[in-house]
Amino acid sequence: MSYADITERVAEAERAAGRPEGSVHLIAVSKVQPEPRVRAVLEQGHRLYGENRVQEAEERWSALKPDFPDTDLHLVGPLQSNKVRPALELFSTIHSLDRPKLAKAIARIAQEVGHSPNLFIQVNTGEEPQKAGITPDDLDAFVAECRSMDLNIQGLMCLPPVDEEAALHFALLAKLAERNGLKGLSMGMSADFDKAIKFGATHIRVGSAIFGERVKPA
Repeated sequence: MSYADITERVAEAERAAGRPEGSVHLIAVSKVQPEPRVRAVLEQGHRLYGENRVQEAEERWSALKPDFPDTDLHLVGPLQSNKVRPALELFSTIHSLDRPKLAKAIARIAQEVGHSPNLFIQVNTGEEPQKAGITPDDLDAFVAECRSMDLNIQGLMCLPPVDEEAALHFALLAKLAERNGLKGLSMGMSADFDKAIKFGATHIRVGSAIFGERVKPA
């Protein structure tokens, strides 16, 4: 696979779903990837990237951003409350708002710095005890709480259980978003983004299919 292959597959999935071309935002997940691989995709014109960790993103993009200043960075991994301030400086969008404590921290620091990021609420659609996220039963109340704090909630995000049919979770997330008047759906990764697009994904998170297998730190 390559960046060109993935963009063509995205376009094909959009057409198959009867959706306008360009309606799906491809987040190239650059976490744990060597800088030359990321730079190569940047040089092909792609500007939307996802990172898992604030510190890793700071280190990587301090070198790359001067050459590609229009890059749009999204945080797609978990966010610790004590990392909110640097996250707001670096990322336009956070896809992992997963608990009330974090919502309150973002609201407080957003007031201090004078801007709020776009936010996706992470929903634990499989209600897995080891996984972060708001349960479907608690979601409506959490959305209302976030809105009361003037947080900029764009949509919902999910990570389906690995041993279950992803389409069921994509359909559930779409239903929950519609019920709460949210248009953004951050769902689908390298193995299943075609299905996610069929169910209305607005943002897909693709890493290894673009860059190759991750290179873990030594």
